Amino acid sequence: MTNKIIAAFDFDGTITTRDTFLAFLARVFGKPKLYGALFCLSGEALRVWLGRASRDRFKALLMGRLFSGCAVAELRRIGAEHAAFITRWCRPAALERIRWHKEQGHRLVMVSASLSFYLEPIARQLGFDDLLCTELASTEGVCSGELQGENCRAAEKVRRLQSLLGALDDYEIYAYGDSDGDTEMLAAADHPAFKPFRALP
Repeated sequence: MTNKIIAAFDFDGTITTRDTFLAFLARVFGKPKLYGALFCLSGEALRVWLGRASRDRFKALLMGRLFSGCAVAELRRIGAEHAAFITRWCRPAALERIRWHKEQGHRLVMVSASLSFYLEPIARQLGFDDLLCTELASTEGVCSGELQGENCRAAEKVRRLQSLLGALDDYEIYAYGDSDGDTEMLAAADHPAFKPFRALP
């Protein structure tokens, strides 16, 4: 592996054609419970939309409302099911690019704000070497509902890459993203690509 060349991929919307996070929440909790939680946080959602609150805080509140007391083993089981299902949502052009990097011996890193329960199995399946993503804290196999560290988006994506690799200037970095949550990661790359697979099959 040519470790000095890194290919960092966002997941939702970049590798996939749609969001996988809310679909996972619906699979775990059912749509009525998910929609109920979103309704209870509608005031906070409005503040996010108005720019008066952060998306990270909203996500932390939603995770706390839904995941507190959940068994980690069950979430991993459902996560494996979800990973198998969402492979059909992967963009062929993104998969081809992932294969190309792998063939070149580049180090593949998935960097996503989605959850490890289903990203771990799909990252393995797609051949990624590392996964950086949002994690939930747990004690003795039970989720507390709190995030373990920060939500992995925006500047946190760069911080996670630095924690994994050290000084990013020591590497040649390809980065692929599709939203404002990827802006900082793309800015840190030598070869940034924004929505690179949209116009391709």
